Amino acid sequence: MKDAYLKFMLATVIYGTNGIVASHIPLSSYEIVLTRTVLGSLFLLVLTGFRHEWKTLYQMPPREWLLLVLAGVFLGGNWIFLYEAYQQIGVSLATLLCYIGPILIMILSRFVFKEPFTVPKVTAMVLVTLGIIAINGADFQAHGLSWGVACGFLGAVCFALLIVVMKKAKPLTGFFAPACQLIIASILVGAVTYNLPTPDVNLTIQDMSYMALLGFINTGLGYALYFTGVQRLSAQSVSICGYFEPFTALLLSALILGEVLTPMQWVGAVLILGGVALSELWHPRKKS
Repeated sequence: MKDAYLKFMLATVIYGTNGIVASHIPLSSYEIVLTRTVLGSLFLLVLTGFRHEWKTLYQMPPREWLLLVLAGVFLGGNWIFLYEAYQQIGVSLATLLCYIGPILIMILSRFVFKEPFTVPKVTAMVLVTLGIIAINGADFQAHGLSWGVACGFLGAVCFALLIVVMKKAKPLTGFFAPACQLIIASILVGAVTYNLPTPDVNLTIQDMSYMALLGFINTGLGYALYFTGVQRLSAQSVSICGYFEPFTALLLSALILGEVLTPMQWVGAVLILGGVALSELWHPRKKS
């Protein structure tokens, strides 16, 4: 279990750098998503070959294949809607809407996985939700109901369904399963991107190095760690600990990009960190 927590938290830290890395790539949001899914899947396929995991291909029952396909579709849908929301309403509000997903996961976990609502989990979810609102909520009043807002909410729904499907799948080790999901996601994103106008861009060596970093490490390695951690943690722990990603993004933006945080954003960061710690460290004893 400690290994699962370590992998999941490391994945959220890696994901927290996505915005910083992607900001150095002069492509449209859809092209960036397509690049990261293709490179990430190729990276994991190579690792699958080195580890001789191809035999998994013949051992998986049809049900597991169906769950892998659904996970890939929801993964691609989450990224498509999220990056469309980035373009329509900005990163801040899109991030706020996307993190409705963990709230949906906690609600679904009660009915799908029979995980009871406990005082630590519910309290932690309230704290991290207030934290994400404190960080990103300033832009919410500037937008009414729009296509961008709808995309942010649909991205959250896809994220919640992705976690549910991953939890339903049989626990797997290695890189084969996440590689399959990224391949399916890349096909979906590629079909959407193919029908969109894409201006010509002259990429430099530096641009391609950032693309490689985003694809191989942030997507390939990061999703493999994320996939392994999600399968072994409770759905409620996944939903709450996942908020460590925006906390990491906020902190790195201040340290690396020199962005100045407002007092309200600092309050939000403290609430998120406190909520995550409360969720995983507070274990009230049951009365005999």
